[in-house]
Amino acid sequence: MLTFAQEAASYETLDSNATAVICCGVTKEFGRGDGKSIALRGVDLDVAAGEMTLLVGPSGCGKTTLISIVAGLLDPTEGEIHVLGQDLRVLKGHKLVDFRGANLGFVFQQYNLLPALSAVENAAIPLIALGIKRREAIERAGELLNAVGLGSKLKAMPSQLSGGQQQRVAIARALGHEPKLLVCDEPTAALDAESGRVAMELLRKVAVQPGRAVIVVTHDNRIFDYGQTIVHMSDGRVVEVERGNA
Repeated sequence: MLTFAQEAASYETLDSNATAVICCGVTKEFGRGDGKSIALRGVDLDVAAGEMTLLVGPSGCGKTTLISIVAGLLDPTEGEIHVLGQDLRVLKGHKLVDFRGANLGFVFQQYNLLPALSAVENAAIPLIALGIKRREAIERAGELLNAVGLGSKLKAMPSQLSGGQQQRVAIARALGHEPKLLVCDEPTAALDAESGRVAMELLRKVAVQPGRAVIVVTHDNRIFDYGQTIVHMSDGRVVEVERGNA
């Protein structure tokens, strides 16, 4: 019998025309009474496979809260959320953790590399966490680092890498287990213009492909041209959706 982790990893590859994420009437409230704040106010959103979708808007508009719900890191107060055909409301505990580990990849503004591990060891962490033997995980991580232009930096420590190089390690780490949904939270915010361009080119090259959806949260208007769909948010709502940009 398959474990749930194996079942989660065995979902069929998304058709290039499929909808990877469906949000219906999603709200999120924090606190109670006079201290209550409303982060999301009835968000409806579809995210297509084979595309990069940008969530844009001012700080505090609900972008990060929304992707945290999509990633199963937060529960919505109300509404429905389907990711890769799975209703997240019915997944609890280890089942949600297994689904997330098998199907989602994460790239953050802060690279979150472990300072005591080399670049290739950092990139191998999710593979080892999924039970892949260390030697195989290191080999796969090395291939990914080579694909993002860091083949000569496999043994480099994070302190020996530039910000742009660290972000490329983070991208390789996120892609190691071939996630069907890649979630990126402000991936260029800590980078200069050229490093940000390189990071986005890499995401478009290695992440945007049939059967995979990519969501990028950003307020960096330098990278808007990389999104096939741009979702504008304001005050916890989706206020405009632009399609067919890239």
